Parts: sequence; structure tokens; C-alpha cells
Amino acid sequence: MGKRTYSTSDLSRKSGNIIADALRSPVTITQRNKPRLVILNIEDYQRLKAKADPRKAGTLGTMPEDLLLEIEHAVETFAKDDRADG
Repeated sequence: MGKRTYSTSDLSRKSGNIIADALRSPVTITQRNKPRLVILNIEDYQRLKAKADPRKAGTLGTMPEDLLLEIEHAVETFAKDDRADG
């Protein structure tokens, strides 16, 4: 069964059909002929969430204080060891 596509205006007129289709396979909702949303069953959603990469990008400013201190200590230790070797 192929992926079904509905427009945003279909949401109010065909919500029952959209839900029934989404229980079987993901449904794309378009707005002005551009894909905008995907509706999928909870099992598919949970499977995607479980596969998601938990890593986050951040900056030194957003890093937790204890982690920043740990990194600073590691850098200082590395630099001290490097000076001792050289």
C-alpha cells in the first residue's frame, strides 16, 4: 500500500478516512501542494523515537557547569602531561 496524501482542507472533511489510513501507514498532509505534516500510528512514532539520536549540539554557554569543569580539568591534565613529555 502506497503512502497516502491529503490536503489541509481534507482534514475537516475526511478526518475519519485520514485516521484510518494513518493507522495502516503514514499519511502526508499538504498545504498549497507542499508536504507540511505526517500523521502516523503510535507504534511507528515510538519506533522512530527509539531510533532517534539522543545527542544534542550545544555551546560552552549551554553546557552544564559540572561537565564544563570536568572538561577543563581534563584539558589541564593533558597540557601538564604534554609539557612533562616535551
